[in-house]
Amino acid sequence: MDDAALLIAELLTRRWLPRSHPRVKRALVDAELFAQVEQRLAQAGLRFVDSIYADHVSVALLPPAQNAVMGEGALNANNNLDLPRDAQALLVVLWALIVLPKRERQTSRTEAEGDGQNDFFPGAKPLPSARLASPVLSYKTLLEDYGNQLGKKLRLDANLKLLERHGFIVRRQDEIAEGPLLDVLLDYDVLAPRILDGALADVLARERAAAPSSEPEPA
Repeated sequence: MDDAALLIAELLTRRWLPRSHPRVKRALVDAELFAQVEQRLAQAGLRFVDSIYADHVSVALLPPAQNAVMGEGALNANNNLDLPRDAQALLVVLWALIVLPKRERQTSRTEAEGDGQNDFFPGAKPLPSARLASPVLSYKTLLEDYGNQLGKKLRLDANLKLLERHGFIVRRQDEIAEGPLLDVLLDYDVLAPRILDGALADVLARERAAAPSSEPEPA
């Protein structure tokens, strides 16, 4: 069995692999191996999914296979994990709170808030990994800010477990961090404009407007 077959077998079995995995690293720099992987996946109706802004890679259905397998009337094409509506809403909120600031830090070559503010050549710095640039959310803060809209504590806890099981987030006690698939399976180019200019625009605007008010007023 060659490297292309082994890589595909591992991806199908584990659902995602880190970019640091030896066969993934080789496929990302070896054009011939990558072409073999893409070709064989396509024969099964699948495609290789990766992003330079994410630390993991995965596979997903090609659009023609997605329509044929999921069907337009059975499983919704944008929700083939059968997530309930409040879990979908929670996923979008978590994506907005984690991926949007992470992407901003990565494009500005900043690993943490406040770093590199006086750097005249940010583009010369290497792209920070998701592990270094991704913010970590507080469960208590998430519950306080969005609990009422997302089904309160019982539903929020259940949906967080569901999203963690699907690889979108990682839980560490009171902390919620980016999971392997959060910035891989959700299309940034499609979702970001909808959030920034649409569904969550008012929420994000209120949070930005409220930020200065937390500072003490001058005497």
